[in-house]
Amino acid sequence: MGPPYRKKVVKVRMSAVIRNNVKISGSGDRKMMFAHGYGCDQAMWRFVAPAFEDQFTVVKFDHVGAGGSVSSAFDHTKYATLQGYADDIIEIGREIGLRGAVFVGHSVSAMIGALASIKEPEMFESLVMVCPSPRYVNDAAYVGGFGQTDIEELLGSLAENYLGWSTAMAPVIMANGDRPELSEELTDGFCRMDPKIAETFARATFTSDNRGDLPDVSVRTLVLQCKEDIIAAEQVGRYVADNVQNGHLVILDATGHCPNLSAPNYVISAIGAFV
Repeated sequence: MGPPYRKKVVKVRMSAVIRNNVKISGSGDRKMMFAHGYGCDQAMWRFVAPAFEDQFTVVKFDHVGAGGSVSSAFDHTKYATLQGYADDIIEIGREIGLRGAVFVGHSVSAMIGALASIKEPEMFESLVMVCPSPRYVNDAAYVGGFGQTDIEELLGSLAENYLGWSTAMAPVIMANGDRPELSEELTDGFCRMDPKIAETFARATFTSDNRGDLPDVSVRTLVLQCKEDIIAAEQVGRYVADNVQNGHLVILDATGHCPNLSAPNYVISAIGAFV
């Protein structure tokens, strides 16, 4: 009698389109990809993306761990740096045939998009960075907005009491006190994330330093900055625009870190003029 039969297990690679909950709408030969920031999901673009569906094929997705993504695919080693998220964008782009597309990234996704464009230069013809920051920590002559102790305390508070941190930080980030529903939406987005995933993503975001990558960004780049933003101040946006190869800065008449929710018409107008 021979050895017992053992069923061969074949691992099937998950499509990035499924893993990242990719949604495609609109029409047009050119594609425009929208990427959300920390603690959010693709719904953050619902006031902006539809404005471009007549001219572009619009691509939206969720970072792994956010929204409708497959959270079980989250790898704490891969996503310990922003390059892990950039590699996801490249994988999505290859699956859906992105070439010469426009990438629109909010907050940390602005730098994620920059990394993707450097690694896969044919994928994106231009970048739109909404409230970007290449480094959040002050360093010598560079003003990122936070001291090292500030970031350590922020990450410590997040790790100890994520729900409390979310409730306290959302109104500060949104900075539109007369519209509490916006802060509530951001809070809800934070709270839907698994705390361990949120902690890994936060550490990757707030300890990143992508200043050295900016000179390698060769595509046309539009930087949209709000006139008052506690997370990424005007001088940060100016730094980004000055250090990429072909950057243009527009200061929006808006406050807070999420103009895609609080001032979508300004965002639409600026992107429309750029593309």
